Amino acid sequence: MTKIVKYGIGVAVVGLLGIGFYQKVFIPKHTFNIITPQKSDVVVKVNGVGNVGSENSYKVSAIYGGKVNDFNISIGQFIKKGEIVANIDSVDLKDKIAEIKANIEVIKANISSLKVDKQSAYKDYLYQEEVLKKNKKLYEKRAISELEYKKYLTNRDIAKLKVKSIADKIVSLQHQIPQLEASIKGLEERLKRYTIISPISGYVTKKYISNHDTIGNYQPIIEIVNSKDVWIETFIDTRISGDVKVGDTSSIKLRSGLKTNGYVYKINPINNAVTNEREIFVKFNKVPIPFYINEQAIVDIKIKKLDNVYTIPASAVVFYKQKEGVWILNNNKAHFQPIKIIAYAGNKVVVNLENAQIIIPNPKNKTLTEGMKIYHD
Repeated sequence: MTKIVKYGIGVAVVGLLGIGFYQKVFIPKHTFNIITPQKSDVVVKVNGVGNVGSENSYKVSAIYGGKVNDFNISIGQFIKKGEIVANIDSVDLKDKIAEIKANIEVIKANISSLKVDKQSAYKDYLYQEEVLKKNKKLYEKRAISELEYKKYLTNRDIAKLKVKSIADKIVSLQHQIPQLEASIKGLEERLKRYTIISPISGYVTKKYISNHDTIGNYQPIIEIVNSKDVWIETFIDTRISGDVKVGDTSSIKLRSGLKTNGYVYKINPINNAVTNEREIFVKFNKVPIPFYINEQAIVDIKIKKLDNVYTIPASAVVFYKQKEGVWILNNNKAHFQPIKIIAYAGNKVVVNLENAQIIIPNPKNKTLTEGMKIYHD
């Protein structure tokens, strides 16, 4: 085979390879889908992912420590306000109360006995007073000596002092009764605090102890969430959350599959400086029972409805040289055009474009650049 023939074959092979590369690799890499903005009515929504949480949760604690009795609460259980959660062993408080009450009865019995003694002493005093009066007349007539008269005077004074002494004892004992009753009231009030009562109605979301555990003062026992406090904490990019306002309706899809509706309850006025997201709280129109704290949820918030507007796929929007825009097909070449997005509507965006031919970027294809040759169907 001559050199010329070999050379000709080589050129033919290279040519065929070039044609194959151009048709099978180059053209597909430069071939993109082209769309034009579509006119329609759209409902503008923003989408966020969050978790079921609660505006308030209530930790029920024991004021006094001790051994826990009668604690049979389960997670997920609904308990009513005022319902007994558990009893803490009050050790000897009941015995102390009974002892003080018994002491009061003894004091009252002593008072009754002293009143009888006082009546007897008073009668004796009256008797001694009469004896003194008679002997005073005898003394004045010199019928008895001064020594005998002073004896009757002393007997009268002793009887009088005895009446006063008994009266003072009665008053002292009577003063003790209110003090002891106050002690009983204080112990009974303390005893009440050994019975743990639910401060609200709600569902038990956490359980910190078991029955018969020994706990310390102010140790939490359970955590309760009221269904009216349940909400979804969701974070939404500030670029699309600016139009969200309190009261906006929303659709909710829980990770468990339940679909329901709600509304925007509160918007955190402080954005997250790191993620540039706004915290938005969505409440249920009707809280699903049972609910699960920290369950993931997807929230679509309806902002407004736009009539007769132009939309393009959100996938057509790109960032190029720090600007947001789309690639436009012009004379079969790609040209970047900055745009202003009016609103986001699911997987579409509302724009002020009408007849432009828009190139849809494809990660499998060559990266779009200014002036790049574009092939399309």
